Amino acid sequence: MLRGVLIAESLRVGARLAGVPLQITKLSRVEVSDPGDGQPRHWTLLEFSAEESDALRLADQLSSCLASSGGWYTDFHTVDETFVVFANKVFRYPRGQAEGRSEAQQYGRSVGVPEPQLDWQV
Repeated sequence: MLRGVLIAESLRVGARLAGVPLQITKLSRVEVSDPGDGQPRHWTLLEFSAEESDALRLADQLSSCLASSGGWYTDFHTVDETFVVFANKVFRYPRGQAEGRSEAQQYGRSVGVPEPQLDWQV
């Protein structure tokens, strides 16, 4: 089973995620103390799970659904791997691997993700 979080506001207008069964495990609204440029102050968080066998397909679909501006990404993990997904770019690395995490964080900075938001689960 994989688990992750998707910020609804990170989806580009017209995006459609279909064909990968997701189970929403929690839906919440939060106020962000320091949103990035172009990000709203209030976010809708969709915590989800899916079959581990759908991980690559989900990462690919999410990468085509995320807005390319605003410093957005989503992340999810399996027991063994972490996936960090940006618009048109996917990072996949063994959980706990500092190198893979650092590479994804560096890319995140380059596309405008604020430093405090580069905090996905190890």
